[in-house]
Amino acid sequence: MFTGIIETLGLIDEIKKEEDNLHITISSSITNELKIDQSVAHNGVCLTVVGIENNKYTVTAIKETILKTNVGEWKIADVVNLERAMKLGDRLDGHIVQGHVDQTGLCKSIEESNGSWYFTFEYDASLHNLTIEKGSVTINGVSLTVVNSKENEFSVAIIPYTYEHTNFKQFKIGTTINLEFDVIGKYVSKLYKIKNEKASN
Repeated sequence: MFTGIIETLGLIDEIKKEEDNLHITISSSITNELKIDQSVAHNGVCLTVVGIENNKYTVTAIKETILKTNVGEWKIADVVNLERAMKLGDRLDGHIVQGHVDQTGLCKSIEESNGSWYFTFEYDASLHNLTIEKGSVTINGVSLTVVNSKENEFSVAIIPYTYEHTNFKQFKIGTTINLEFDVIGKYVSKLYKIKNEKASN
């Protein structure tokens, strides 16, 4: 379980393909605090630490993860947002984040506005994920508040601190991002769908 508050950034040093899997080695300032089998969110994707050496650690992404996230587009020297799993009893500064990406989206526009930034993203609405105005959404692991919610797109406002301490500053129009929609919203949507299916039978 995560909160969507990014701890630090990591730099991808190596990517090795083994059958359908990718072994990704990352250098990070928190490596010396990690342990084998520990869960770390990388751009919002929960991956398990399988190796540690000096200031570098390795995680493995399986085929399912590669298909549903932007992991397959990662390259050496890419910067990723990192967050370790939350501790029981910590303040929940963001929102409940599972680290299970629902789908990817695309950056549609970037607008600077007096020291902050508005990013607009579009996504495939046929997968039945949704956002609501002032609701929560996770983009590359960052917990954010939705503005301008539409059927297949939404915007978020980024403050300077978030811009400087995440990989948002590397986004361009067309950048593929990982989306995890609010878990409460997903339960409500599922229950609504079940209710409608029962009513139609």
